[in-house]
Amino acid sequence: MSMYDRADPGNGPLAGLRVIDLTRARAGPTCTRQLADMGADVICVVDPQRQLLTGSDYHNLQRNKRSMQLDLTDDRAREAFYRLADRSDVVVENYRPAVKDRLGIGYDVLCARNPRLVYASISGFGQEGPYANRPGVDQIAQGLSGLMSVTGPPGSGPWRVGIAVSDTAAGTFLTQGVLAALVARERTGRGQWVHTSLLEAAINFMDFQAVRWLTDGDVPPQEGNNHPTVVPMGLFATADGHVNVAPMARWETFAEALGAPELANDPRFADRDTRTAHRRELDEVIEQRMATATTAEWVERLNAAGCPCGPVLAVDETFADPQVEHLNIYSTVPDPDGGEIAVLRLPLTFSETPAAVGTGPVRPNHHTREILTELGYDDAEIEALAASAD
Repeated sequence: MSMYDRADPGNGPLAGLRVIDLTRARAGPTCTRQLADMGADVICVVDPQRQLLTGSDYHNLQRNKRSMQLDLTDDRAREAFYRLADRSDVVVENYRPAVKDRLGIGYDVLCARNPRLVYASISGFGQEGPYANRPGVDQIAQGLSGLMSVTGPPGSGPWRVGIAVSDTAAGTFLTQGVLAALVARERTGRGQWVHTSLLEAAINFMDFQAVRWLTDGDVPPQEGNNHPTVVPMGLFATADGHVNVAPMARWETFAEALGAPELANDPRFADRDTRTAHRRELDEVIEQRMATATTAEWVERLNAAGCPCGPVLAVDETFADPQVEHLNIYSTVPDPDGGEIAVLRLPLTFSETPAAVGTGPVRPNHHTREILTELGYDDAEIEALAASAD
């Protein structure tokens, strides 16, 4: 059996932990999806008036979870939520900061009741500050973080990254924070509030581009498909497509594999600084050489020489790639409407407690009765709560 084969979700590293999911959109559900894939019992508490994502996006974000409907503006429903929070390890929410306090489900309230609770929050711009109560979405964070200013061809104006990068980054950072807070709880016996934002996550992902300004005082420009500081490194056209080339420190080896060993002795390209100063000329020479062979030929030749090189694939070609197929990067799960659907798996491999995609997405009210019964409610109380949600 391959190490990437599907595993039993009940054996995941977080099995036995209960997580309440109050999130919507993408960043928050990304965090709770990761916790669910690692075996936590994630319970989505859904407002009856809330509109959920649908289709493949919903399926991918909301698999492996249970769900219940509670109108948190109703006193009886809020009391049921308190009872659930008292018996849980983690609450994850992405309300605007003022909303959770207005609903009576903020950190101070829940952690006073359950001191071991880890309370995890995602917002657009942070829990405090002049933008704290602004609505925030991925593209707004991309613009504020500087990310759009370094994306795209030189001089072309700002470009958004082609994925919801600040959403995914914030969700993943919050997962890290939850796991760290759970480890700290083992030492201290107490939970804590851990929070991040789309803006913080996007700025953090700027990484060395951000510290070029902080440390060197350089405002990074757009470089298109070229690496901002390493030359040569970028995208080149071949006889039948494109390749990404990253020879890094193997400049002489790359020149030899390119069939142009004389480049290594050219004073314009002798070291990193001269190659950077003459980047356009060097790129033109490389492009001319690349046009003499196919993408597949260059990928084989350059990798054999120890120079990283790879094709540029469309999404359908990615999933047909032999290495991607070997990694079993997605799982097939039941569709609530019948049939099966494919969703991405967690990109982590645990040798002893594997993560897994065990169940598909569920409807918002699918487990309400089941969860309320676990909390000690009888049939009459459950019916009364159901009536309050209508």
